[in-house]
Amino acid sequence: QVQLVESGGGAVQAGESLRLSCAASGIGFSIKTMYWYRQAPGKQREMVAAISPAGSTNYADSVKGRFIISRENAKKRVNLQMNSLKPEDTAVYYCAVRNTGTNYYWGQGTQVTVSS
Repeated sequence: QVQLVESGGGAVQAGESLRLSCAASGIGFSIKTMYWYRQAPGKQREMVAAISPAGSTNYADSVKGRFIISRENAKKRVNLQMNSLKPEDTAVYYCAVRNTGTNYYWGQGTQVTVSS
């Protein structure tokens, strides 16, 4: 059974940093691309960052230069370091991994709130 458990969300002021972490189980973690998505109120869920098994990364334009995704294969964890946070980064952040086709496994989400 696949489980993704996020942690590290919270409420911060603009310009501050947060580090999210996702613990995975039930998957071949080291061979999977891992994703961070977010969903703000009234908006569609969007991809924030992705990291391949080899460590190649991809970011949404809105977070490039501010967010850093990383993975720890031995611990089956994927992290998202979020710096210079902005109010528009406020959202529920989800860890995800692709199952088959366009189907993903999702974590329960962690709330990030950035106030100005």
